[in-house]
Amino acid sequence: MKPSSKDGCSTPVKKELPLSQLIDLAGTCIGKSDWLTIDQARINQFATATNDQQWIHVDPARAEKGPYSGPIAHGLLTLSMIPYFSSQVSYAPAGTLMVVNYGFNRVRMISPVPVGASIRDVMVLQCVEARRQDQVLTTTRHTIEIQGADKPACVADLLALHVTGP
Repeated sequence: MKPSSKDGCSTPVKKELPLSQLIDLAGTCIGKSDWLTIDQARINQFATATNDQQWIHVDPARAEKGPYSGPIAHGLLTLSMIPYFSSQVSYAPAGTLMVVNYGFNRVRMISPVPVGASIRDVMVLQCVEARRQDQVLTTTRHTIEIQGADKPACVADLLALHVTGP
């Protein structure tokens, strides 16, 4: 059961699968999210929430004279969109009660996201590991693309701990 389309990426898988079917998906692209436009209001809200008021993000007039000819999103804002994107391409072992962020193996901020750009997430399920009778650890590579750009904004390997019930 390795769903795919002409570009090698699947349509989103069912929300819950038997563990054996989920394991069979390891190494495949499990889906792409919808595009999301990153506007200045979102960047400003993130800056306020994190107390990161660096001018390259929140001062459009000054940023126009900076290295990117305008404001850019925080790299951590881009990274923080992964849960939102993941909700569109959902997968889990059958019986999952909750999913907990377990951490990242690798994160790279490759290209800045200019204000007004649209981004999406291409997700590849890399590994599925049954840890205990009631826990499954998945590793998913998230490649955050910028619409029309040659290089992605971010590539991150997210570990998620799925807690299953009886």
